[in-house]
Amino acid sequence: MSSIIIQGMAFALPLFIIAIGGIYSERSGITNLALEGFLGFGAFFGAAVVMVMTGGNVGSLEIPMFFVALIFAAIGGALFAMLHALLCIPFKANQVISGVVINILAVALTAFFTSQINTVLLGKPTNKFMLGVCHTFTVPGISKIPVLGAFFTDVYYYIPIIIIIALFMTYLLYRSRFGLRLRACGDNPHAVDAAGADVSKIRFIAVMISGAMSGVGGICFAYSISSTFSPSIYAGYGFLAIAALIFGNWKIGPTLGACLLFGFARSAGYKLAQILGLSSAFSDIIMILPYVLTLLLLVFFSSSNRAPRALGEIYDKGKR
Repeated sequence: MSSIIIQGMAFALPLFIIAIGGIYSERSGITNLALEGFLGFGAFFGAAVVMVMTGGNVGSLEIPMFFVALIFAAIGGALFAMLHALLCIPFKANQVISGVVINILAVALTAFFTSQINTVLLGKPTNKFMLGVCHTFTVPGISKIPVLGAFFTDVYYYIPIIIIIALFMTYLLYRSRFGLRLRACGDNPHAVDAAGADVSKIRFIAVMISGAMSGVGGICFAYSISSTFSPSIYAGYGFLAIAALIFGNWKIGPTLGACLLFGFARSAGYKLAQILGLSSAFSDIIMILPYVLTLLLLVFFSSSNRAPRALGEIYDKGKR
């Protein structure tokens, strides 16, 4: 049970911070299928900075370099998200097509640049950065409590960071003037414009925030799930975050519940495969549990979801 909780939290919280980014974008009115591309490029940017700073030898500086990677992953994700914002806001491109293209572009760019950087630093044209595994800590006393103590045992360093960021982002969305205007942009952008605010600017910032949050989640996955960065390790995680925010009805609280559900389903499937002693082929089948669960939840609960009224609509200031 303890391992299910530990690994479930390690997967669910990075997924949650990516979903928060998606909520910011979609509550502002911009459909964002590009979360997968944002998290991949953000993680690449953070990992690349660490590789360049250490010359490819990250083992001796693993802890401080993790925090460097986290900061630059957020910066890289935000910068890459500007492409989606530029296409969808000033150029008024189709938001769904833009998201799909950006996901494809991110895979191609990160694979190319990773191999080029490795060729220069290591002399090997591989498409992986070896990062190591993020360190963990255990809270004394509380960790001894049955079941509950598992939440305070072998905690990755990024988990409290994600919790702090999530609390701040929740406050910003629901308790600040900027958050009020952002949410209004997704429901009635003309009212925001009439109040004197710049709808395009708010939406642009919201998309960049989604890129930054996705970059943070992406680098956390790189340091926990695989200990490497490669373009192939994120397949499906961005879309799983989108499913979580839809199931959460574009609200942060319910979205957290969906992410925890997906995380525990994943870790429980992995534990079940270990207990049964299944071969890698059968364990891979069990690992699709979060995605099967996603389909079932969307089938039974999507009819009660209410998306922002202006989601996906190109804002035209002269249209009433």
